[in-house]
This record gives sequence, structure tokens and C-alpha cells, in this order.
Amino acid sequence: MAVETTIWLFCLLALFCGPSQQEKPVSVELSCGAGPSHVVLEPGLRLLLECNLGASDTPFNISWFKDGQLLPLQGTDYSQFMVNQSLLLKPTSTDGQPPQDVEGSYSCVSASARGALTSRTVNVLLASLSRFHKEPTPQTVSASGSARFECHIEGIPSPVITWEKDKVVITDVKRFISLPNGVLQILEVTKQDEGSYRCVASNSAGRETSNEARLTVTTGATLGNQALSPLVIVARPQNVTVVLGHPAVMECMAQGLPKPIVSWSRKDKKPMSTDVAVLATNLVIQNTRRHHAGVYVCRANKNMTTDFVNASAELHVSASPVILQHPESVSLSRGNTARFHCNSSGEPRPVLRWLKNGQPIKTFRRVKMQSPGTLLINQLALDDGGYYQCIADNGLGTACATAKLMVTVKEGLPSPPRHLSVTPHSSTTALLTWKKPENNSDQVIGYSVHYLLATGSDNVEYQFVMNNETTEYLAKELLPHTAYVFFVTAYSHGGSSGPSENVTVEMLEDVPSAPPQLSIDSSSPTDIRLMWHPLSSQHSRGAVTRYRIEYSTLNQADTIFSVEVQGNQTQFTLRELQPNKVYRLRIAAGTGVGFGVPSEWAQYQTLAQYSHMIFAPTELKVKARVKTLNVTWHPSPNHTLVSGYKLSYREMEADMKSSRERSLHTIRLRKKARSHLLTGLVADRQYEVRVWAFNKHTDGAAAVWKGRTEREDHRGSNPHIPHPPPLPPSSIQAAANSSTSIWLRWERPRFSNVRIINYTVRCSPTGTSNTSLVSYHTSSAQEILIGGLKPFTQYELAVQSNGVDVGGPFSSTVEESTLPDRPSTPPEELQLNALNSSSVLVSWRPPLEANGIISSYKVLYSCNLSDPEHMWNSLSQDGSITSVKVHTLSAGTRYYFKVGASTEVGSGPSSPVKDVQTPHPKYEVDIHALTGIIIGVCLGLMCILLCICFSFRKSKSRETSGALNSTAVSPQYRRVGFPVPANETDCSDSHELDILMPPSCQESAQPLAEAQESESLMATSDPGQAKDASAPEPKVQD
Repeated sequence: MAVETTIWLFCLLALFCGPSQQEKPVSVELSCGAGPSHVVLEPGLRLLLECNLGASDTPFNISWFKDGQLLPLQGTDYSQFMVNQSLLLKPTSTDGQPPQDVEGSYSCVSASARGALTSRTVNVLLASLSRFHKEPTPQTVSASGSARFECHIEGIPSPVITWEKDKVVITDVKRFISLPNGVLQILEVTKQDEGSYRCVASNSAGRETSNEARLTVTTGATLGNQALSPLVIVARPQNVTVVLGHPAVMECMAQGLPKPIVSWSRKDKKPMSTDVAVLATNLVIQNTRRHHAGVYVCRANKNMTTDFVNASAELHVSASPVILQHPESVSLSRGNTARFHCNSSGEPRPVLRWLKNGQPIKTFRRVKMQSPGTLLINQLALDDGGYYQCIADNGLGTACATAKLMVTVKEGLPSPPRHLSVTPHSSTTALLTWKKPENNSDQVIGYSVHYLLATGSDNVEYQFVMNNETTEYLAKELLPHTAYVFFVTAYSHGGSSGPSENVTVEMLEDVPSAPPQLSIDSSSPTDIRLMWHPLSSQHSRGAVTRYRIEYSTLNQADTIFSVEVQGNQTQFTLRELQPNKVYRLRIAAGTGVGFGVPSEWAQYQTLAQYSHMIFAPTELKVKARVKTLNVTWHPSPNHTLVSGYKLSYREMEADMKSSRERSLHTIRLRKKARSHLLTGLVADRQYEVRVWAFNKHTDGAAAVWKGRTEREDHRGSNPHIPHPPPLPPSSIQAAANSSTSIWLRWERPRFSNVRIINYTVRCSPTGTSNTSLVSYHTSSAQEILIGGLKPFTQYELAVQSNGVDVGGPFSSTVEESTLPDRPSTPPEELQLNALNSSSVLVSWRPPLEANGIISSYKVLYSCNLSDPEHMWNSLSQDGSITSVKVHTLSAGTRYYFKVGASTEVGSGPSSPVKDVQTPHPKYEVDIHALTGIIIGVCLGLMCILLCICFSFRKSKSRETSGALNSTAVSPQYRRVGFPVPANETDCSDSHELDILMPPSCQESAQPLAEAQESESLMATSDPGQAKDASAPEPKVQD
């Protein structure tokens, strides 16, 4: 989008419109105080730059600079010098076109008799408006759902984006949420929202309209179908970097049913600031401050459920530099020490530099820059007086502060000491002798001896003080074979003398204090190549004239072979070695005095003699800096077998014969990679670097380097001029190229005072916490094709700008998915279960590497394993189904099954074949029929029993009736042998009642006679038979 680092000046068009525009140009004051870091040159408006540095000394002369180059006094097509030495910039050149050369960094220098001052730098930009990088796309959503359109465009100043529906500006702000980042959200979509949408971007440079995108609203979706849709965040928050004071937006849009509830929180558990607002479901901060920086978490959850989804993004707040502690003006006498302190703040952290009279200060023996932000000037001289400025720069802008130094001279001071002589006694000691000053030597109370390295610009100056009783000093702990500068100063109560004449002496040689850093690789099974870097002057302690290489096999450690090579060589190949053998190797450097300490034994195994082995990369070289290692190599000899390279590094701590591994970092690189810059390392630490090639089958042999990063502040080396870190690239765009590659393109940061060497691209699967899956790629161009990716996988990509020995922060991440591909693995866990003699249940799990959305499964089966695949029976199933019943199979037959998956691209491999035997048919009992048979049998048996009982009762009844007729008992004695009273009513007509209640017919019941006992028993066993037996009794005759 637009440049975030600019404090825009809109020129107050309402105040400077019409004819007055040419009469009253927009004025910007360049001073050493606060002010805008970027200014926009609007169309039709002139810009007047005024230099006001507050210097009271007169007369003064003002010089103007553009991009560090002095502007000519006669002006240019786009600039003109005014009478008051201001600089007027024109919006159009002589041909009427916008002058492209007008853009750049402008500053002024005001000079007077006492010195010169420089202003802060202001970047002048032409108003511009690009074309759309991203335009809205058509969408189809269901009613009551949410729609989202997006467009991206860049412009200076930041364009204002509005949205139109059917070419009419949208005014509804309740359901139509327009975010400053070019996103339109439509909540609770209705049928009336259908139409064509487009975005309109405008600023002072013009107006751009995007293509139209159609919104289609569907209706009639059932509640059940909507409930099946999972809870998902359709627009995730993105990492964003915002300049202090500018607005920040984090988008979060979720869908699901019931409607999800979206809430925001900080990952560090801190409470949300009161000035953080939530617009619909989006996080909006109108005025970003430092305390807003952090990781914010968007949580969407369904109401009354435990179903939720999280998404997080980091807000990084950058700020232009601000001077917190200003240096103070001082007046000191000659020979004293001046100290200026300057502290600043900003994000990224600013880099401080010092100027004297408008020119950068070069450190030497008397002038030192100490951290943090301290300028030290020893042995003040008259020419040290002037204006000193502290400049803070972090790429977003500059800030400065000014102090004045006045140097005075006192009378009666001693003159400098005379006839200084320096004689080396050994490689580390030197004897200094001198004579007393020629003038005012009686005022001398002591001497100070000073020495420092003769080479370099920021060397440490050593100072030793002694009384006036001696004129010699033995300097100790010097570096061998190193040139030093010595001088002596005399002191009195009034101050110090000037320094004596400088004497430069080179110390004697010594044996090297450290071995070379050794790299080992091999290109054949019978040789080992050793490579090393020349020792630094600090470690060589003399001119290296030879190297000694010692080696032996691991199982014959006592037999050591030795080879010496000349001191100008940096590699050597050991030949005629044994294949697949482990060797020990070490190296030592020698000077004219002798050999130094050898390196630790390094082990290396020669290659085995087989053709598919991947050889190690050749020419492995590592250039060590303070906090970086620049690794370069040549491809493996059998490069055609290589799919890519892997680089690992770890920090080692060597303690005599043992080493302890700290942490191992592995980086995956593409096949064409030949170098990689390792950043963020620790100064003066031992590291091990390995580089090896790989393919999909195996990893190759590794080339190894062991060495140490440079010290933060060691003597004898040229210090690197500190540069602010470069800003990250802008307009990062990712596009899928294939199922395994993504094109990534970007633009250089628009505002950067640092020369960019190359770019580092970080690529990792979205949301991964496994550092081994993170790969880094280096590109000198503004685009790169990243290969070797997984199909149908979403990746996070960020780009870093690299300057000279300094890397900037990574940009905000962009996400892009690789294209789908056919499955690379078959469905898993195929299981077969014979349900009966004619059907089998087939189940499986989706492929581990589906490489896309599974559209269908194909189940193949056959009873003959040797049949070609096209003759097998097949069943197709939807991609969401992972089981199927196969019917109409033959009983007692062995069947073979396999399953394959397909995406929209094509079919993947089939699973391994599995077999199952269908069982033979068996009698199958119908439980309902069996129940009916049992009930029928029971009923039949009951009927037979009833018939038997009825027949038995009839036969008994006939026997009883015959016995009574043959006996001829009289009526009076038909009841148990007792006479019947004459007046008693005959009971023969009510025999049933008589049987139930016998006392109704006779008052007492006596025991029966033996002849009647069988009748009573029969009546007890079957009352019905007793009743029937009494029925045929004859009536009594008169």
C-alpha cells in the first residue's frame, strides 16, 4: 500500500488554492530539530525548503545537497536558489512534465567563521497513484451470510478508498464495513445486496477505479445444511507494521452457524488498551502508540458450544528517531578531554553517527566513539574546536542535536618531550626512552605514554602515567608482528604539553596463536580435500610461510602422516586413500619462528564405492564477520542427482579436548543455491557449518567448516562503519506457479539510505512451529521462484533486505497455497469384513498426502489376482465417504480388493491389495417362523389334552350312572344312608346348589360310609363330574 513512514504534508489546499498557489509555495523548514521526514510534492504546487539551523554567527553561507551530492548554484530544471539562499522545487520541469529527478533526500549545511552545521534530511516525493495490484473478485454467498471484497493499490500520499455498488457510492455503514486497508465486508447479506461492486482510490495524483465484481446471493438453504458447515475464519489477521501515530487495522471475519462470536485479546495476557476499538469483528487502532505493539489473538466461537477457532497476528509499531539526551556545549583548555553524550530512541533502533562542522568524524588515536552514543576527544588541540552534531538514523527518518566545543590555551605550559625512541625487546614488549621538554621542564610533574595500532581508524589508545623521575617505560602485552604508534606527553599543574613526535615500530614475529579454520570435503572415494582461510594478523603473529597437515586412520591413530605446503596455498588434496575409511586430520600454520598450535583432530569418512552416492559440495568457503557468516560453495560433482541443499550450523564451545553442542539449526535451500548469509550470530564464538546435497531418497556427504566469528571490538582490524538496517521490501506478491512452486515478487523499499546487496526470503508452512520446515532463499533480483514445496499447502512468505554486513527486519508475511496435485500416497488402513456369503464391507482412511481435496475413491475388486486392472470390477464413491458395501458376490470365493483416491488433477496410487474369503451359505433360522411353529405345536398339544380329559370324564359318568340303577336304593336313603323327612322338600331340582352348599339340604354332615367314599373323592377331584353324577337320580315314588 502507501508509504507508512511519511508524515504527510497535504499543503493545506484549502488555504493555498487558486491563483495564490504560485505566490505562496508550501514552505518546509530544515533544521536540527523535529520535523517531517518525508514531504510530498503535490501537482501544481511549489515546495520551498528553508535552511534554519539557528547559528548566531554571521556571515554564513548555505549549501544544499541532494542524495549527498552538492547541488549547483545555477539550479536545475526542477530547482531554483532564492535570494535568501532557500531552495525552491518546482512541480513541473521546462517541458511541462513532472520532474522525476526531483525525488530524493535533501539537506543543507550552514557555514560560519566558527564552524558549520548540517540539517536533518527530508525526503521529497512526487505525488503518485499506481494501478491496482489486487482487484475484487466475484462471489456467491447465501442469504444471512457474509461477503468480502478486497483491493490493493499504492499511492503517495495514501489513497482514500471508497466502494460503489452498481456505480453508486455505498452509504450504509452498519452492514457495509469499509476498512482503511481496502477491504469491504458485507454483513448479514440479503437478496437486495446483489449487484456489481468496485472500489475507487483517489489522492492528489489522480483517481483509479477497479474492475467490477458481481455478488450473487443464494436463498433456500436448509437449516440442516447450514449446520453442517464448519466454523472457519475466512479472513485472518495479518502481521502489520505501522508508523507511530498512524492507524492500524487487523481484520478478522468468521463464518458458521449459529453465528460465531468474535473476540480479541493479547497473547501476552495484558489488558486491551481503552483506545483499541472493535469495528464489527475487526480490530482498529486510530492512533498507534508504542504500548500497542504485540501479538493479538482473534477468537471465534459458536454460541452455547465449545467449538472455537483462533488466529493471531503481530502488530509492530515503528517510529522515527528522537534524541533523548542532547550533547552539551563546553569550553576546555588544550590537552584536556572532551566528552559528548547523545542518546536516542526509535524503532528500529537508530544508528548514531557524529559530525564535526558538517563532516563525518573519522576516529583516530585521539578521537573515539564509545557505546552508547559517546564521543571522546583526548588531548584537545586548537583545531578540535567547532560544532559537533549527533545524527540518529533508522531508515524512517533522522534526528540531530548540536553542541559547541571551544578550546583555550594557557600560558607557561611545558613543551613536548624530545627524542622519543622505541626498541622492541621481544614479540610482545618494547622499551620507550625520551628526553625532558626543552621549555618549562621544571614545571613537569609527570609524563603519560600513549600507544595504539598503526593501522585502522578506530583503534584503542593505551595510556600509562608515571612521575617526573623517569624518562623511560617498558610497554608490555603488545601484539607480535604488529605496527604501533607511540608518543609521550608532559603534564604540569597548568595543563599538558603537546604530544611528542610519533614513532612507529613493528614488533617481532612469533609462532601463530591459533590454527587455520579447516573445511573438509571429498569428490571421490580415494581423496580428501582440505581448505582453509589465511590467519588474520592477530592470530598469525608474523608472516605465515608454511602449513603442516597431519592425518591418520582412526583405527591406526599412532601412525601419523605429515605433509607441508607453502604459506600462499589455501587448499590441498590428500590422494590414494582407502574408500569408506574414517580419517583424522589437523593443520598447523608456521612462521619463520616455528609452527603454532595445531587444530583439533577432525574426523572425515571417505566415500564408499557406489554410484548413487551424492558427493559433498566443493569449494566450501565461509567469510566470518562479527555477527554473520557468509557461506559459499560449488555444486556437488554429481549435481544431476541433487534435488537441493541443506545447511546446518551450531555454536560450539571448545574446552581442551571436548566440545559441547549448543543448538543445531538446519536450513533447506533450493538446488540452484550457491551461497547463504547466516545472521544473528554471537561475536567471537566458535561455529560449525555443514553443507550437503540431498534428493528424495537420501542425503549426501557433507562439507564441514569450523571457525570463529570476529570479535566485537578487537585490535588490528578495520571497523565497519555502522549502517542503519534496511527497511523490508514493499508490495510483496505471491502467486502459485505449480503444485510445488510459488513465484514471489516485491519492490525495493522506497525510503532507504542503505545500499541493498540482496534479499533473503523466508518460507514456511502456515502456522508451523517446527523450525526444520522453515527454508531460506537468497535472491539478488526482486523476484524468486521457490521450488521443492508440498502440493496444496499454504505457505507464509516474508522478505528481508540485506545491506553490507547488516540485515533488516523481515516484511509482513503473505500467504499463498501451492496448486493441488494428484495424491502421492494411497488410501491407508484398508480393511475388509465379510458380512455374509454375498457381501463385503470395505473401509479405509484418506491418503496421508492427498495433495488436494479428494473428489472420489475408486474401489477395485476381483476374484483373480492375475487379471489386468481394467478387468477388475470397480465402484466409485464420493470423496467424503470412506466405506462401502460390495454386494452380489459369490459364496465361498476369495476376492482381492484395492482402493485409489483422486483429486481434480488426477488419480493417485492404489493401496496394497488385500483379500477376503466370502463364507459358504448356511441354514438360517427365521425366528418369526420358529416362534409360530412352537405356538402351533403348543396349541395342538393343548387340544389333544383337552380331548383326552373330556373323553375320560364321559367314560366315568357312564360307569357311575350304571351302578346307581342296578342298586335300586330307596329315595329315603339316597343321601348317605339317612332317611329323608316327610315334610322336607325334594332337592333334586336344585342339585347344583346342593353340591356347593350341602348344609341347605341336611342339618348335619356325618362321616360317609365306606360305600360312598369313592363318590366323595370323585366329587373332590372334579366338581363338575360330581354335579353331573347327581343329575340322573330317580325321583321318589309315593
